[in-house]
Amino acid sequence: MPSQPTCRRADLVEQIAAQHAAIARFEAALWDGGFNENLLASYQAAWRRLEALIEASGEAGGQTGRHYFVIVIPVADSPIHLKDCLASLLQLCRAYGYGGQMGGQPDGRWRKVSVLLADDSSETGCIEQNRAIAAEFDAAGLSTEYFGLAAQLALMDKLAALDLTAIVGNHARDAYSHKGQAMMRNIAYLKLAELSATAPADEPLLFYTIDADQEFKVKVDRPVDKPVDKPVATPEGGRMVANEVCAVNFLYHLDAIFTRTDAQVLTGKVVGDPPVSPAVMAGNFLEDVIGFLQEMAAAEPGQAYRQPGVAGGAHGQTQDAAYHDMADLFGFKPAEQVYHYRCPLPGTPDNAVCFADFSTRLNRFFHGEHPTRVTWYGHADVMQSVQPARTVYTGNYVFRPEALGWFIPYAPLRLRMSGPTMGRLLQAEIGPRFVSANLPMLHKRTLEATGQSEFRPGVLDQSASPVICPVIDLCGEFERQFHGDVMLFSMQRLTALGYPGVELAEPVVVETLDTVRAEIREKYRSKQHAILERLDLLKTLLHDTSHWWNRTPELVSALANFESFAGNIEHNFGEDSPCYARIDDPARRDDWRTRQLAAITGFHANRLVWAEALALLQTGNPGQQAQ
Repeated sequence: MPSQPTCRRADLVEQIAAQHAAIARFEAALWDGGFNENLLASYQAAWRRLEALIEASGEAGGQTGRHYFVIVIPVADSPIHLKDCLASLLQLCRAYGYGGQMGGQPDGRWRKVSVLLADDSSETGCIEQNRAIAAEFDAAGLSTEYFGLAAQLALMDKLAALDLTAIVGNHARDAYSHKGQAMMRNIAYLKLAELSATAPADEPLLFYTIDADQEFKVKVDRPVDKPVDKPVATPEGGRMVANEVCAVNFLYHLDAIFTRTDAQVLTGKVVGDPPVSPAVMAGNFLEDVIGFLQEMAAAEPGQAYRQPGVAGGAHGQTQDAAYHDMADLFGFKPAEQVYHYRCPLPGTPDNAVCFADFSTRLNRFFHGEHPTRVTWYGHADVMQSVQPARTVYTGNYVFRPEALGWFIPYAPLRLRMSGPTMGRLLQAEIGPRFVSANLPMLHKRTLEATGQSEFRPGVLDQSASPVICPVIDLCGEFERQFHGDVMLFSMQRLTALGYPGVELAEPVVVETLDTVRAEIREKYRSKQHAILERLDLLKTLLHDTSHWWNRTPELVSALANFESFAGNIEHNFGEDSPCYARIDDPARRDDWRTRQLAAITGFHANRLVWAEALALLQTGNPGQQAQ
């Protein structure tokens, strides 16, 4: 007769299999015809039951071999976003129970998850808040290491003999903050190399890097006529019937993918606010604002606002990157339709009320919101969604320790599009081991109370300044976006020539950069002309005295908001735009080309130095990197 322990293990294996089947049934029902919130609690409970069975199975499986996640969060002067981010992670752990808690106690420390909080803040108050937030969540059972400026400098002192400036930058010791997400991530990856040297052999590691303005939730819209198979931007943008829910078991799915496949790097996407700069969304948003005014002009102010439909099949008319003015550059068909604003006010607000509400959202656009082209979650089986990738979302990607050799490239340039650029290099070097999956995180660019980001380099908001015409200036971000586009599409051509595996001659790189820059500049010029034409139409609609908003005293403030928006569009994209003046300035252009050329041609040497740094941190021997 089998022994009792053997019977017990066999019984648990059967129960685990049955629980997987139960979860599959719950999941199908949860997303059948849209999101069914009434099933969410039961769905989460089913996962926790699975975790309890895995824990009880002991030698028959147990926690042995399951991945341990180190979640890396760079943060700069954004304590509110950070606290929301960590709260969502703790909620995820409690809802799904991945890995269980030490001692099996409800207040125990989570066994398979920890956080490395990489603080790049400058403000003393924010640093103190971030440190306190780390301590708060650590006390709540979520192991959180605060990796502040002093610890960063101490780590870099260990590597003082190596020249890592082309990877982590060159910063004064008394001004070691605001290095930017790419350089901060690279320094954090050196810390991960040090941590990996002491990791248990039977507990495989995964490093999961996210942004502080993201949460472990998804944005769902209901009702819908049918589910969609990937995240899409829908014409029903807005925040009225949307829910931000903890409906995806991120850690379990990632553990499964990295257990069952040989993927080395996996990237997700984001839902919620678009992941790109306002510099490349203004044309599409302007179309939506014009569409809004045209719709309002044809309606009466006291009539109920006609909320855009959800169940009318609009989901099927959309595609990825609907928010991007130049979606065609990425292989997507540009959006042809106007996307309507969904007024988030409760009840049945009238047109005049929604006119005023929409006006308050307009300038949020310059801080990264897109009030009409929100991206929603579309459910799909996670394992079946795994496919080769070409773009890294640096705020949502996961990698094995052996992929630490891939730092964020060209980080000191502080370019936007660093993730897509990195993705092209990964695609060229590891091919199918670089994958994506349907695991998007919720992205929130702004705070509801202010309409602004807590910290956003390259965007100068003068709205609180005592000036005659306050403006929101995008010049810094605009310039980094333009040259980021040049770098990305140059990389696409250089990898086709064998880079980075092949060291290309300098003239080849120079010619590529110059050719791509000219092409991208022409795309920007074409988009500028289109924006100017549509801006004239916006002003005509807005100032038409026959339209009811110009005869409604209660809407004076709302009209001022529209005027401010039009002024900000003109400032940043008009004939006298300082943003375009920057990218056309010969001295700045030559400086960018020189630095981009040096970064591209020096990449091979920089990888060798990086490998030495990893080896020193992992083994203490610069000639031998830990396996």
